Amino acid sequence: MDSQVILIAVVALAVLGFVLALLLYLVSKRFAVKEDPRIGLVAEVLPGANCGGCGFPGCGGMAAACVKAADAGSLEGLNCPVGGASCMQEVAGILGMEVAAAAPKLAVVRCNGTCERRPRVVSYDGMKSCRIANSTCMGETLCSYGCLGCGDCVAACQFDAIHINPETGLPEVDAAKCTACGACSKACPRGVMEVRTVSGENKDAYVVACVNMDKGADAMKICASSCIACKKCQNACGSDAVIVANNVAYINPEKCVLCGACYEACPRGTIVSVSVKGIERRQTNNAIPGAAKPAAKASSASASAAPMAPAKPVKEWKPIDLKYDAPLMPSQQILLAGPKDISNPVAATKDVKFEDKRTDAPLPPSQLILLGLK
Repeated sequence: MDSQVILIAVVALAVLGFVLALLLYLVSKRFAVKEDPRIGLVAEVLPGANCGGCGFPGCGGMAAACVKAADAGSLEGLNCPVGGASCMQEVAGILGMEVAAAAPKLAVVRCNGTCERRPRVVSYDGMKSCRIANSTCMGETLCSYGCLGCGDCVAACQFDAIHINPETGLPEVDAAKCTACGACSKACPRGVMEVRTVSGENKDAYVVACVNMDKGADAMKICASSCIACKKCQNACGSDAVIVANNVAYINPEKCVLCGACYEACPRGTIVSVSVKGIERRQTNNAIPGAAKPAAKASSASASAAPMAPAKPVKEWKPIDLKYDAPLMPSQQILLAGPKDISNPVAATKDVKFEDKRTDAPLPPSQLILLGLK
């Protein structure tokens, strides 16, 4: 009897499994999604970094977008920043298309507020995150626009292309490793990181390393390298590439011809030169906020010509022999009484009356000032 029950259960489960398998097979055939085989071929050519720099969710999304664009007749606007031009050429070959060489791009740091030029006024003791620091405080300096230096861009970069310089406190981009994926730009809460078009294999560019939109006088009090919107760079530019708006200058990479006129004209050293060799900054003698001002030195000619003015005598305080014969207020009685008379004060009540104490002794200047006589 027991064996028959077990046999029936096994047969029932076998029949049920067969029916469900058949049902799944029919559903899979009915709702099957046919994928273009070219998508797999394109995905194999892509680097597989899945960084999102192309604007699509991973390399699979990029491959599907390339196939769709090829069917539409053009691959314009599609670019893999990690694979570069060679990768896109292979993709175009698989799809039977031609692709124009894309201009090289590079992530740049739009802040020149080094530890020396932008003094720290407080110490941030929270979690080392730019987003948290930006939402909870203004940072360690008085600039509410500049780099916070916590390294969110460093953590976001998958290619080890960004590092914090311990001397300047600012992130620096290794142009040879940067793929312009834009992850650092998305991670920066203040828009200090920017992916911009550069020129040639050396990735040369001139960048206004400041995003401070305060007025010039206020910006100078915060950072010795801040942009003050003086428009000297705009006037010096012969290609109309420099624009001053919202109290800060910006260089349009599409119009810049790398003449360097703006770099030389900037009196603040705000404009920096970027290339694969590194970052080059102009040294200026701008006053550092908070630093002691040097004493003015008189020229030898003027010193010899002008006679020495006699020194004014220093005013000396002398007690005035003034006799005060009027009722004193309680605070004045305490001052004149000394600590011995107030060592055991009586608890204050409504009926307490202060002694009408008088003095005919000379008072020193400090007491005259307190009594309102000086």
